[in-house]
Amino acid sequence: MITPLARPGDKVGMAVEELHRAEADLAHALLSLADQHKVDHEIFHVARDIARWSQEHVAELARVAESYERHLDPEPSAPSSIVSWARQRAAEMIGRRHEPALLLIAHLRDVHLAAAGVSLQWEVLAQTAQALKDADLLGVAQRCHPQTLRQMRWANAKVKELSAQAMVAR
Repeated sequence: MITPLARPGDKVGMAVEELHRAEADLAHALLSLADQHKVDHEIFHVARDIARWSQEHVAELARVAESYERHLDPEPSAPSSIVSWARQRAAEMIGRRHEPALLLIAHLRDVHLAAAGVSLQWEVLAQTAQALKDADLLGVAQRCHPQTLRQMRWANAKVKELSAQAMVAR
């Protein structure tokens, strides 16, 4: 049986759903960064603060997804306790073998890459919203995307700040 091509609304709904998942993943990455680097108070507090942005984006995307017949959870789903435990144990083990600063740089790199991917998805959604003349979707993209860019810039700035010292310190 040949399936008909997806309608524009179906494709937009899928894009919103994918961005919803990516924002939830970014929120989790930031919260994980904060939890794994509690001793660095700036990392801990800033990462938790900017993770809230992604949590808010998830809620906004869940709301707008209804227009595209998608029913998404307005709260980021929490990773399973087994996954959280495994991540924590892995971080502890890696932390014993590597410099904590290098581990922090690796985690910040991961956050930066996640935020960069989310940023591109916001761009696609904003361009789509303009083409469809969907003011609600465009408004969400215009409110949320700048915060994603700030998350990305923060992670990048922290990598720049920490890299030289971590790499040349004995």
